[in-house]
Amino acid sequence: MVEQTILPHLNGRQSLLVAFSGGIDSTVLMQALVNLKQQLPHLQLRAIYIHHGLSANADNWAAHCQQQCQIWQVPLIIEKVKLDQQAGNIEEQARNARYQAIYHHLHHNETLCTAQHLDDQCETFFLALKRGSGPTGLSAMPIENGNHLRPLLTITRAQIEAYAKHHQLNWIEDESNQDDHYDRNFLRLKVLPHLNQRWPHFSQMVARSAELCQQQEALINELLLADFKQATTEQGQLCLTPLFGYSEYKRNAILRMWFRSQQINMPSQQQLALIWQTVALAKEDANPQFILHNKQIRRYQNQLYLLPLYQNIESQMLNWDLTLPLTLPDNVGQLQVNYHPPLPCRLPHADEQVTVRFHAQGQLQIVNRKGSRAIKKLWQEHHIPPWMRTRIPMVYYNEQLICAVGAFVTEQGKGAQIGFKLINNGL
Repeated sequence: MVEQTILPHLNGRQSLLVAFSGGIDSTVLMQALVNLKQQLPHLQLRAIYIHHGLSANADNWAAHCQQQCQIWQVPLIIEKVKLDQQAGNIEEQARNARYQAIYHHLHHNETLCTAQHLDDQCETFFLALKRGSGPTGLSAMPIENGNHLRPLLTITRAQIEAYAKHHQLNWIEDESNQDDHYDRNFLRLKVLPHLNQRWPHFSQMVARSAELCQQQEALINELLLADFKQATTEQGQLCLTPLFGYSEYKRNAILRMWFRSQQINMPSQQQLALIWQTVALAKEDANPQFILHNKQIRRYQNQLYLLPLYQNIESQMLNWDLTLPLTLPDNVGQLQVNYHPPLPCRLPHADEQVTVRFHAQGQLQIVNRKGSRAIKKLWQEHHIPPWMRTRIPMVYYNEQLICAVGAFVTEQGKGAQIGFKLINNGL
């Protein structure tokens, strides 16, 4: 039964990296794949054990996995991860660290194979329900998601246990699985047994609801894709103008698509409403900001930007002798001398010290422009967003501003001998 369920999902895949914890679920998955390899000689298997260090038995579990993989003749990677047990949700921490480590080892031609089953799907649905999730969260886990395959997702825990006993498999029991302090364990131990006792096919019906939510979400995305593409720039900003004409439901769906495309955790419904009210609908001359999951959402020229949280470097001043590249603070980039610049300026005189700063004020006269301009007007003319105006390196000779790199050269810096180039600027 288990092998017959897995086989169609392999669908020609030739290389699998199996997440192997040594528990009954992943042990059954590994045994079934090893059995299938006899029918599919092209199938290449590797396994990975993630050592969280949360249990005193973790070293013994790693040794058990190593022994089992030697019996199966499957190469095993053992990867240790560090968790901060004093900070945040330890379940979420462990999951994020586990997948980050796994994907670090996943080859481009491999598929990640994990052992979630029907009962796991039911638990995931209920956890999403507890969070008040919409169709996206209630979709729970798909069987296939890019290079991630869950071939046991229609198999029940009872079927897995029967398979393990029939094949006389050896597996480990994680003592934390009996701790109902964790939400998933509480559902598994205290809630779902009663529901399945009353309604024997309850988990299958929940999985059906999750699948219907997946279909609904896929349809919504398909119908909105053209509008979403029209509203996003090549650099990934979201244009607000078309959104003003949409209904609240359609607008929120487009916003969620944008966050998903930016690979950030989805905001709650309340956060979504606040983002729209405080950022998108802020006064035209405002400089709004909303902090979400260690990112900031900003608006400029009717576009939304999703940016890192920047340090305040406005007051910093760096000495530079021009002979070596200068590494700038807070990942702004590296500044280099450029001898074929688009914005040339003069070399410093012998008595002029070169510094790099991130602040200018007052009126400036720039090359090839009559009269002077306020620095704010110059930033506006060059379409520099407010948050970048204190992150653009400005080269000074003594106390005289010579050049705002990539933007303009002042009359005091007029010349043709030298220029400046900012590299590795991912902002």
